[in-house]
Amino acid sequence: MSAAPPPVALDALRRKVRALEAQDRVTRAVLPFGVQPLDVRLPGGGLALGALHEVAGGAEEALYGATAAKFAAGILARAQGEVLWCRRQADLFAPSLAQAGLPPERVIFADAGDEAGVLAAMEEGLRWPGLAGVVGEVGKLSMTASRRLQLAAEKGGQIAIAVRRWRRIADAADLGQPTAAQTRWRVSPLPSSPLPPSVPGVGRPRWFLELLRCKAGEAFDIELEACDAKGHLRLPAPLAHRPASPDAGQGRAVA
Repeated sequence: MSAAPPPVALDALRRKVRALEAQDRVTRAVLPFGVQPLDVRLPGGGLALGALHEVAGGAEEALYGATAAKFAAGILARAQGEVLWCRRQADLFAPSLAQAGLPPERVIFADAGDEAGVLAAMEEGLRWPGLAGVVGEVGKLSMTASRRLQLAAEKGGQIAIAVRRWRRIADAADLGQPTAAQTRWRVSPLPSSPLPPSVPGVGRPRWFLELLRCKAGEAFDIELEACDAKGHLRLPAPLAHRPASPDAGQGRAVA
């Protein structure tokens, strides 16, 4: 029976593995959000390309998925190329995607009768070069299915986004199950930003954005103004001018 490696050799091996992981995070292509407090929390300074990401809505948005869809649209609005959007039911309001920077001429809709069809269409779409990314609306997302999507996204270098929608709010507990996604987000609508008293109308919508899981990163949450017509998020004015707190950058460690 061979002897166990000495502690010094194990420490050197661990340092080498950490260095390789850090190098991979730095060299991997990312799509920055352009919001410094958000990008600084993500490995590499942005959302990883060639990866699967999950997005869900909070509270009743877990059923409708409208806010989650706009968040996904804003991400892909800032990428180059057309978007394949795979859905179970044709209830997506296209003008809403356009408001987030993703006009109809950039979206190819694939309607599937069930979630298995959505997952199959997503995987097939990720094999096609030139797409900005692939979106699929699903409730259940198993580890096996998510691994297949992650591998397909890695091979094609595209963004894959699973917009999680459920038929019942109770089913949204499935969001806590492990998957192979690089990040997991939850987006909840907030009251719109206030306008000056002299200006009539409604201010820019706000979101409460939670990063629930991030590989090689930390979980955190932030309040932002929703995507504009080019897909850009923005800090609300009071937050943008607030000095950084002493514990900025700290968060809950996640896998």
